[in-house]
Amino acid sequence: MALRLREAGFEVIVSGDPCYGACDLPLPAMALADVLVHVGHAPVDDRPGVIYDLHPTDFDVGVLAKALPLLPHGRVGLVTTSQHLHLLDKMAEFLEEKEINAVIAGGTGRAPYPGQVLGCSFSGARSTGCDAILYVGTGLFHPEGIQLVTGARVIALDPFLGTATEVSADRLKRRRFALIEKARGAERIGILVSTKSGQQRLALARRLAGLSEKAVLVALCEVSPGELLNLGFDCYVNTACPRLAYDDQVRFPVPVLSPPEFEILCGARAWEDFTIDEWDRP
Repeated sequence: MALRLREAGFEVIVSGDPCYGACDLPLPAMALADVLVHVGHAPVDDRPGVIYDLHPTDFDVGVLAKALPLLPHGRVGLVTTSQHLHLLDKMAEFLEEKEINAVIAGGTGRAPYPGQVLGCSFSGARSTGCDAILYVGTGLFHPEGIQLVTGARVIALDPFLGTATEVSADRLKRRRFALIEKARGAERIGILVSTKSGQQRLALARRLAGLSEKAVLVALCEVSPGELLNLGFDCYVNTACPRLAYDDQVRFPVPVLSPPEFEILCGARAWEDFTIDEWDRP
C-alpha cells in the first residue's frame, strides 16, 4: 500500500510503532502528515484527518453449516468482527434458508456497524435480545465476553478452521476470581490511565482510586510487563484497553484487575455482579 501511494504521488510515512486497534492511533506520526490511513479496524470515534480501511476478509459462508447442529430454530443473534462485516447479509441469508431467523442489531458507540463486536464493546450482541448468539470469527475472547454480558447461549464459529463450539465463560470467571483473591493483600495499588488516543478513561480511573486509600493513578502509554515491574506496585487496575487485563495476565508480574474486579475487591460490587470490562458500560 505504501509503495502504491508513493507511485500515485504522495509522500508516505509508515508508522513503525505497535498498533492494537483504532483506539491506538499513532498521533506522533500523524503530526508529521496531513492524513492518517489506518488499516484493519473500524473507527471508534470521529477524529478528523483519519481514513479507516477495514481490509475485509472473505470466506465461504457455507461454513456456517458447521454451526447448525448447535443452533436452535427461531431467533439467533448474529455478530462478527470488523473484518467480516461485509458478509453479514450473506450469512443471515444462509441461516434464513435453514429456518433460523438471524437477528443483527444496529451499531452504537464504539461499535458503529450493525452486528459488530469489539474486545471492549459487546453492545452488538447484547442489543439482539436473543437467548442464543452466533459469533463468527477467530479466538474465544469475544464469545466468552458475549456469554458473560448477555447470559445467552453462545456458539463460536471459526470460519477458517471450520469449527463450531458452544462457549462457556466459567473457566474465565474462576481464573479471575482467583486473581481477585490474590490481590487482596496488596498494599500499593496502581490505577493505570492510558495516554493512547482512544484508551483514556480518566474519570473512571479517578472514581476507582477513590475506593481505596492504597490506590494512586499511574499514567503510561504501553501497559507491558516490563513497565509494571519497574513501577513496583503490588497490584494494578487497568482502565486502558480492557483486553489487557485478560489476555496478558500470565505475562504480568502481579495481578492486573479490571474495573469491575477492583470494585469487587473493594466491596463496591457484589461477586454475583461479576462482568467483563466494557468501554461503554459503567
